Amino acid sequence: MELVIPPGSTIGLLGGGQLGRMFAIAARRMGYRVHTFEPSPDSPAGQISDREFNGSYTDWDLLEEFVQSVDVVTFEFENIPAQVVDEISRAKTVHPRSEVLHICQNREREKEFLRQHCYPHVPFAVISNQSEMDAALDSIGAPAVLKSADFGYDGKGQQMIYRANSFDYSSAGAPRSVLEKWIPFDRELSVVCARNAKAELCVFLASENVHSHHILDYSIVPARIDPKVQRLAQSIAKDIASELKVIGLIAVEFFLTRDNQLLVNELAPRPHNSGHYTIDACLTSQFEQQLRAVCGLPFGSPDLLRPVVMVNLLGDLWQGGRAPDWHPVLKNPQAKLHLYGKLESRPGRKMGHFCVLQDSAEQALVEAWRIKQELMSANERSEG
Repeated sequence: MELVIPPGSTIGLLGGGQLGRMFAIAARRMGYRVHTFEPSPDSPAGQISDREFNGSYTDWDLLEEFVQSVDVVTFEFENIPAQVVDEISRAKTVHPRSEVLHICQNREREKEFLRQHCYPHVPFAVISNQSEMDAALDSIGAPAVLKSADFGYDGKGQQMIYRANSFDYSSAGAPRSVLEKWIPFDRELSVVCARNAKAELCVFLASENVHSHHILDYSIVPARIDPKVQRLAQSIAKDIASELKVIGLIAVEFFLTRDNQLLVNELAPRPHNSGHYTIDACLTSQFEQQLRAVCGLPFGSPDLLRPVVMVNLLGDLWQGGRAPDWHPVLKNPQAKLHLYGKLESRPGRKMGHFCVLQDSAEQALVEAWRIKQELMSANERSEG
């Protein structure tokens, strides 16, 4: 029999970042209490939670106190030791299960999963020494991208290789890496899919994602792609969620090649930056859908209410610790501002985002770009 965690119960959240914050807001709105476990105090999620436990993920006494205070546990980022989730699972249900986390938090295991289950992916090889590096460059060729097997996000642990005949693997700085063929893609897409304990699936529209310096700059929904590509991307995301037996969310990132072929790039077993548009533009947000999946509630509709563009706000906009003048966003009645409550800004750090809703994706993109330019101009004036 499926376990239902009703409103009024307490959700345990591993990780205190902005994804946890937006999850906690969705949970609080539906009458749940939220307890967050996060090493750093006054975290974005902790500010919204009923209680924040601050300590290391190896502090078993504190973890036990946290676990005993909640009814079910989920997580908002994947760089949590899988053995911690295994330990917690002995006392309380954790969604998604630790096996999903184990696969998705490591590029080698993730790529091997895609290969074993015949999902379309970029040609790759696993590297642990110079001879394997040389052989991989011979077979894959250049240009190629070398990525550390562990702890990679927002372009961390990656480097381009432009020549196939020489690369010193000792400079990689990682014991194991994945070498991927460089794909001259047309655009990048992502799909967020929810799955519950009944194996029911609910999928959002694909977002079209534009990156700058390996960090998501903005997302466009609906993506400007052929409807057949849209359906295929959603279908692959649902198949992966089913294959992994996810309970919660999984985000599937794709490359769309110039000949209209989809290649799976990465997986994330949690809410995704590119899915933030769902808060303002969908009947049910990705965060509420995560809550519903984890608690055994029926899914809400993922229908898009209006075309939307979501723009990330990075710490580069903060000068001398001062927040920007938000008037360019706030004066637009079709724009929505979201700030994450982070105590320290630094270049490249995600501090917030805004969404612009319009009658078409193109109109939303024009307006979002204008707002971003105004924010940057105002920031440059204050710097001067």
